[in-house]
Amino acid sequence: MGALKMARYLFDTNILIYYFNGEMEDSVADNVSELMAINFEVSVISKMEFLGFPFTEQEKQQAIEFMDYAEIIKLNDEIVQRVIDIRQKKKIKLPDAIIAATAMEYSAVLVTRNTKDFNSLALETINPFKD
Repeated sequence: MGALKMARYLFDTNILIYYFNGEMEDSVADNVSELMAINFEVSVISKMEFLGFPFTEQEKQQAIEFMDYAEIIKLNDEIVQRVIDIRQKKKIKLPDAIIAATAMEYSAVLVTRNTKDFNSLALETINPFKD
């Protein structure tokens, strides 16, 4: 992944699920761990999506503990307005618009496997599976 800059990183739900479930090659998981060590931020929508995943009881407790490491960014008026602006101009799912708006509002790099979902937005993304 090259030299990592000191930046804010916002993690998309898909990365959280792959990482938590160990569904990444070691090198990819290492890259994600490096980014999380720099800055582990998650939109409140990703927290809801991630913890809404069908976990076993044991996994559910581990998932809650995993989320405790993240800084959860809640919705505020600025993020809500950005979501509205995005949705008026682009065809994008509401959860993705919330995640994108959160990253934009906090000048964060979005860490996602689905970079194509965000290509139409002025948003820096990292796909740890490719970068």
